[in-house]
Amino acid sequence: MKTLIATTALSLALTVAAGAQQGRKPFPAHWGEPPQIQTQDYGDLPGGFGKGSSTLANWIAANLAKDAQAAKGGAKPASPAAQVVYEQNFEKAEVDKAPSDFLVLEGGFAVKAEGGNKFLELPGSPLPDSDCGVLFGPTQQHGLRVQARAFGTRQGRRFPAMGVGLNGTSGFKLMVSPAKGQLVLTKSVEGEDRPIANAPYEWQSGTWTVVRLQVTKVKDNTWKVDGKAWAESTKEPAAWQITYEHVATDPEKDAPRQGRPAIWAMPYAGTPIRFDDLLVTKAQ
Repeated sequence: MKTLIATTALSLALTVAAGAQQGRKPFPAHWGEPPQIQTQDYGDLPGGFGKGSSTLANWIAANLAKDAQAAKGGAKPASPAAQVVYEQNFEKAEVDKAPSDFLVLEGGFAVKAEGGNKFLELPGSPLPDSDCGVLFGPTQQHGLRVQARAFGTRQGRRFPAMGVGLNGTSGFKLMVSPAKGQLVLTKSVEGEDRPIANAPYEWQSGTWTVVRLQVTKVKDNTWKVDGKAWAESTKEPAAWQITYEHVATDPEKDAPRQGRPAIWAMPYAGTPIRFDDLLVTKAQ
């Protein structure tokens, strides 16, 4: 019986593969490789891609959704002129681990998979004593832009907090703070994050939010810090929502330090927080 089942499964797999090669239109190159391990079911695929498994259908649907948002300008990572220096979409990452080039500072971050998509997830519990963070990408003082998609959900009157950072653990953080209804920019001073600017922000629970931060040097001892965030289902704001000029009165103490980009989160709601499509480019 086991031999018969295995033979039938192999026959179905070969039939599907043959059909794909003969009649299916090619997948867009930027989608990457389709799932290698798939379920044995067989049905219509979205997007006019013929027949295939539900695993493949979910993968196609997720990529079509991303392309649709990019066409609106909602999830487009960066303008074509931006020079990419680091990116991570987790599609080739090992599940239940953090990528090897990540430095996890706090929190049980691990790659997870759902609906044909992979992402980095921070568990909703236990609640850590401090902000959970991950460092990645190049070490630099200024001239970089970092961006990530973040997903969280509220639970009653409890909300998550999530965002991105530059200049390592002692640098700038741009946090979406749903509990305050704000986008908050902080700077580490003597090991403590201090708010230096904010802007009203209406966060949507259960949706992906794009968060972007950049630091550029204006002149000696002066840096410009810009930040924005938007629901990926909406169009990207044309202007920065936060613009802050950081002046180092004591360059040895106040100047931004060399450090890596980061993602930051705090699961105050007790629900998981997810990150995807991490992107670091030259600032514009």
